[in-house]
Amino acid sequence: MEAPSEAPDPAGPGLGGSLPAVSEFVNPPQFGAVAPAMWRGRRVLLTGHTGFKGAWLSLWLQALGAEVTGFSNGIPTAPSLYALADVEPGLTNITADIRDREAVTAAVRDARPEVVIHMAAQPMVRRSFVNPHETYETNVMGTVNVLDAVRTVGADTVRAVVNITSDKAYDNREQGRPFVEDDPMGGHDPYSNSKGCAELVTDAFRRSYFSGDDVGPRVASVRAGNVIGGGDWGEDRLVPDVMRAVSAGRPVPIRNPTAIRPWQHVLNPLSGYLVVAQKILAGNHDAASGWNFGPAQDDAKPVSWIADRLTELWPDELAWEIDPGPHPHEAQFLSLDSTKAREGLGWRPRWALGQTLESIVQWHLGLRDGADVRALTLEQIRLFSAA
Repeated sequence: MEAPSEAPDPAGPGLGGSLPAVSEFVNPPQFGAVAPAMWRGRRVLLTGHTGFKGAWLSLWLQALGAEVTGFSNGIPTAPSLYALADVEPGLTNITADIRDREAVTAAVRDARPEVVIHMAAQPMVRRSFVNPHETYETNVMGTVNVLDAVRTVGADTVRAVVNITSDKAYDNREQGRPFVEDDPMGGHDPYSNSKGCAELVTDAFRRSYFSGDDVGPRVASVRAGNVIGGGDWGEDRLVPDVMRAVSAGRPVPIRNPTAIRPWQHVLNPLSGYLVVAQKILAGNHDAASGWNFGPAQDDAKPVSWIADRLTELWPDELAWEIDPGPHPHEAQFLSLDSTKAREGLGWRPRWALGQTLESIVQWHLGLRDGADVRALTLEQIRLFSAA
């Protein structure tokens, strides 16, 4: 795919148009903001690009003018944001399994990316109880495959690697406080534990292969959780469960109404991932470390609070009820301290929880009413970027 001579402007002002030179964005005027000129023509390999977060990020990178190569073993849900927003025509698609070492190596060699963003994962806690082997193989060895491909065939081109893990990677002993970046990794269930393992793998590769004063790849790991937004149809997730209940005309089944989670719009952490990559591209080696991207502490709310608010915002009748189970173990309190990102990157969550929930309802009402889903999604990216 050839780099466009000008950044496309599919979402209106704020994502395209006339942009300053890249040199002006080494330290962007708005510290902590996504800098469009840093991404125009930039070769990016994005694994897991067909998933919920991956589709949002694929569209954003396309709007920024990046040359995106996506790597995924298929579209994980039906319906999907990836299909509805017609994401694929704007990128080079590779259909392969992250567990396939040779396929991953070939993708890095052929795409010659400058930035690798690794999102491909088995993301479901409940599924990890049913199939722990798949979970560890995907989340741990998939990460090994990506980092080793960067080491062996990508060292001459890759400058920044951003490995996406999870807030659940921390060893949660219900300590009643937000996690900070140097808290120990762990995890009660196979999913959470596999993400903790992926963090340890990333740290080992960083220390062994991607450090020192020489020019070469630098690797960051980023942790966020409970991201929500339009276009999510994942299993065992609150907002998709609400939207499925709306479609079926039945109450929303709620598993754990008192559990507190750090809810945030998907664009909040995605902006953080891009800012981390920008810092590494600008030569800041300190950015190649672990980062938390979570909402303001006031936005860590119980599941019941979110369900109540969505019930209020949805224009038609909507109610929820307790799902009697049985259910696997889930942490009661989970929150992230993002002080490091605020102070070290200038990052902040641009959309608070109230605006996040309103945007989700607007997105799904637009879908229901026949809106152009790609335009609808890009417009939300534009509004977020301008916040």
